[in-house]
Amino acid sequence: MAHRRRNAGGTTLVVSGKSPQDQQLLASAAGSLALGEGDAVEEITVSLDSGAGAGFDACAYMGELRAGRFGRWLLWSPRLGSTHDLVAQNFSKLPVGVVCVACVQFKGRGRSKNVWESPPGCLMFSFTSQMKEAQKLPLIQYVVCLAMVEAIKELCCSKELPELDVRIKWPNDLYLKGLKVGGILCTSFYDQKVYNICTGIGLNVDNEKPTTCLNAALQEMKANSPKLKQEDILASFFNKFEVLFDIFSNQGFQALEEQYYSSWLHSGQKVVVQDGHETRGVDSVVTIQGLTPTGYLYAIGEDGKSYELHPDGNSFDFFTGLVRRKMDT
Repeated sequence: MAHRRRNAGGTTLVVSGKSPQDQQLLASAAGSLALGEGDAVEEITVSLDSGAGAGFDACAYMGELRAGRFGRWLLWSPRLGSTHDLVAQNFSKLPVGVVCVACVQFKGRGRSKNVWESPPGCLMFSFTSQMKEAQKLPLIQYVVCLAMVEAIKELCCSKELPELDVRIKWPNDLYLKGLKVGGILCTSFYDQKVYNICTGIGLNVDNEKPTTCLNAALQEMKANSPKLKQEDILASFFNKFEVLFDIFSNQGFQALEEQYYSSWLHSGQKVVVQDGHETRGVDSVVTIQGLTPTGYLYAIGEDGKSYELHPDGNSFDFFTGLVRRKMDT
């Protein structure tokens, strides 16, 4: 079936579901999707997955998916401005837990309006979820980071591949061998007493440039090693995320902290910080201890006092640019 909008060129979406009922439900919803506003509204063409699509094997993905709520509805596009924009702009029209995957993005974005380069070879997807508790909302990005790290490790183990030591760089980046290999963006809006959350993830699976990628690292560890497939990574992520999300929702992030700290880069790390309330150029060194209840970094200064560290929103060097705030003790 096809859904026509203005602005020729448009977007192609292929609809898949875990079951025929899931596919039909999503196909009905996709008929009313829109991208952009006013004269910039794009033309969208929607079709049912035939199992023969190039670029993403939905059947292979669904075959590996065990999650019951997340990822069972799939929108795939060979070329899309932003998966995040599509699910965010159409949140109310789509089932909660839907995922949108694109082979190429040309309007991808990261935290603080940074641009996320999205060429072929990256796994790029966005999905939806909901939460009621505002105090937990800032911590959801940490659950997502942890889910992806553990999903990659479990996938390597199940495929009998060398384990990739992917690590979390606070607050929302994934690193491998000291280089960025992925990033997470979470946005939300409040509607009818619930927070609607859109989570976007970009993971470099096959591009060695400009930093590194998962499959290049595997080849370095074991020559002629089989490659990780995007479909398997996506299914493994949702299988893991659904479990962690339930723990987080029912018990809070404290129940996941030990797992999280074992996967991040920063325990005991000394960093240079800048005090946002002092004269420019005043720096000090603090040692990271963990996270505060609100999700910022908790650190101890050389003066023995406690500090809460906030990112400056723009620095690519973790060792500089953090802004501190003294905590009450």
